[in-house]
Amino acid sequence: MSKYRLSKCPVCGGKLNIIKYRCEECGTEISGNFELEEFAQLTNQQLNFLKIFIKVRGNLSELQKELGISYPTAKARLEEVATAMGYESENIESREKTLEILEKIEKGEITPEEAKELLKKYKK
Repeated sequence: MSKYRLSKCPVCGGKLNIIKYRCEECGTEISGNFELEEFAQLTNQQLNFLKIFIKVRGNLSELQKELGISYPTAKARLEEVATAMGYESENIESREKTLEILEKIEKGEITPEEAKELLKKYKK
């Protein structure tokens, strides 16, 4: 059974630091304060999105079909992954709000027309 590295504390959800590596072959141990690479910091949902993104070779139209989401939601989730990996976003708060609104459309909670009005109000 494969073991995945933990990136968050299972008790409190805080950031974990790697302080020791050990070689299974020779037993050599290396201690220090090591940071997790970007992929290890992603949530399971973000990793799944990224796996499917790679599977469809970066084609957002295919990705949206595979996940059953709208094209704008696929773009917003890709932006979320990029931001989680440390790449700057123009406006994180605006993207998060847009994603929330798109998900409400998908769930049938609001109409596209209502979403348009919400987005207009939010961007002012």
